[in-house]
Amino acid sequence: MANRLAQAQSPYLQQHADNPVDWQEWGPEAFEEARRRDVPILLSVGYAACHWCHVMAHESFEDEETAQLMNAGFVNIKVDREERPDVDAVYMEATQAFTGQGGWPMTCLLTVEGDPIFCGTYFPRAQFQQLLHNAAEAWQSQREAVQEQGADIARQIREQLAPTSGADQLPDAEAMDAAVLALVAEFDTRFAGFGRAPKFPPSMLLEFLLRAYARGGDAKALEMVAATCQAMARGGMYDQLAGGFARYSVDAAWVVPHFEKMLYDNALLLRGYLHWWRISRDPLPERVVRETIGFLLRDLRTPQGGFASSLDADAAGSEGSTYVWTPAQLAEVLGAEDGEWVAGLCTVTSEGTFEEGASTLQLLGDPIDPARWARLRADLLDARATRVQPPRDDKVVASWNGWLISALAEAGVLFDEPEWVAAATRAGALLRDLHLVDGRLRRVSRDGTVGTAAGALEDYGAVASGWLTLYEVTGETSWLESAGALLDAGLADFPDGAGGFYDSAPAADGEPLLRRPQDPTDNATPSGASAFCAALVSYAAVTGALDYREAAETAIAKVVPLIAKHPRFAGEAAAVAEAMIAGPAEVAVVGRPDLERLARLSPSPGAVVVTSGPLTDGRPDPAVYICRHFACELPLTDPAEVAARLGVASV
Repeated sequence: MANRLAQAQSPYLQQHADNPVDWQEWGPEAFEEARRRDVPILLSVGYAACHWCHVMAHESFEDEETAQLMNAGFVNIKVDREERPDVDAVYMEATQAFTGQGGWPMTCLLTVEGDPIFCGTYFPRAQFQQLLHNAAEAWQSQREAVQEQGADIARQIREQLAPTSGADQLPDAEAMDAAVLALVAEFDTRFAGFGRAPKFPPSMLLEFLLRAYARGGDAKALEMVAATCQAMARGGMYDQLAGGFARYSVDAAWVVPHFEKMLYDNALLLRGYLHWWRISRDPLPERVVRETIGFLLRDLRTPQGGFASSLDADAAGSEGSTYVWTPAQLAEVLGAEDGEWVAGLCTVTSEGTFEEGASTLQLLGDPIDPARWARLRADLLDARATRVQPPRDDKVVASWNGWLISALAEAGVLFDEPEWVAAATRAGALLRDLHLVDGRLRRVSRDGTVGTAAGALEDYGAVASGWLTLYEVTGETSWLESAGALLDAGLADFPDGAGGFYDSAPAADGEPLLRRPQDPTDNATPSGASAFCAALVSYAAVTGALDYREAAETAIAKVVPLIAKHPRFAGEAAAVAEAMIAGPAEVAVVGRPDLERLARLSPSPGAVVVTSGPLTDGRPDPAVYICRHFACELPLTDPAEVAARLGVASV
């Protein structure tokens, strides 16, 4: 018999609809029931592609004995962190305070006021049952002490200062150079990237380092980008058959991934590889861009034109089984000779690099015979399609689609692929037509129906940036107007009163959140403030409206000390700061389509290129006009001169 999650929109929540646990969605009704029954809340937070979420579900939430303990002693709430990042953020702070680390599934016990009394992550069934017994007993016998502890933790969370508290500092070249030096010191010179296992793709840092290189020509910045992008694209974290990146590598050498494929990773990495290609013209990033877009259009596009959130880590309960190979499996599909050739090319060994003698596919060097590899790659992909495929979380998340729209539209212009621009335009229209409700953005939709969760600050920033890119690429001024209206709504709803921004929208009536989240640091995606400031800076550049830039400058100034000292946690803010230092550099192309693509090849972090709107009005002569704060230089018509002025590498 299905529980109350059967009516949920989230695919993750629906995964739990047949659990014997009497799950509810987050909301005032669940907390009211806890008050009426006089029991604590059990909050479980996860997401559809999460491997360990599935493990805990199979072990505990599908188990009748465990479910009876949960139902008897608690009101049980299940939250999709991708749908409600505000709930996730607040209780992740509590989990980190309790355990010193975080992760998913996140398991929290709360008072009826929402105060955390215990937090953790994954629990094996026996340990979880013991936790339930102990918590229920403590609630009955030590109620006052339990509530006091929860209230004390809640007070600490409410009073916690943002990590940027302190003196503001406008971004300058000196601070950005210090950030590059800090990254050089933390760079993994053996395997590339930053940090140890598990190793995550440094998407925001790649963009910052490319912008720092474009500004000052620091060879170290470009070397770190090239080494990291090479290592990721040639390792097992990249899908060598279908394109696209897995979420992270479980080892330091990029060999074995955690196999879930997230839209946000692929959108942000697409931007990084595209911009690396723009500077280097290396064939590797072009291949990665083309293959990744192929994966996105083929496997993540929804019937409505948006892009689905993720592909699961598991297929039929087995992580990675869709993707890994043994030498015998290669030979079975390709024949002995070709199978042996591919095994050598892709590091598939008898010992295996994964589990049970299987290997991920790595492409550590370019094939001597590219045509042969292309043919065999296609054969392997066809064979892989007959395996059990990982489920897809097909909800459309506004911010993740916004980041992809920007990268997809820009790639379409630079590689002369109008189909990509058309796909970006259709996704942009879906967000505008469906996710905008009464002038405010909703975070998710599914099957053409918009959800109720309010958009977060990152949604406003990423979607506005996507629409601004569509304006730059298509010349359609309606995208500029939509972006401006969305930024105005964000400026009205998210300011913290001290020059910064909250990450979540104002709480709805009855929402029992402890506080409005506000974290200026990047995680797997850019911080909300950085995403929003990036859009403000771009909008100011194409309209000349300086108040938008000033709002961004005030917010970014709060994180410049963090950028200089700990850039790994503020890569997107650093990228925005580079745009501020270098720009605005407005490039208006009037009646010269032959020079438009050349202008778009400029790596300047502060450059915007437009073919319509305020920058082009009243300019009758076909030419390229390079402007700063709407003060323009003499028109240019010679391609070599345009390239030289905009820092474009040889075409």
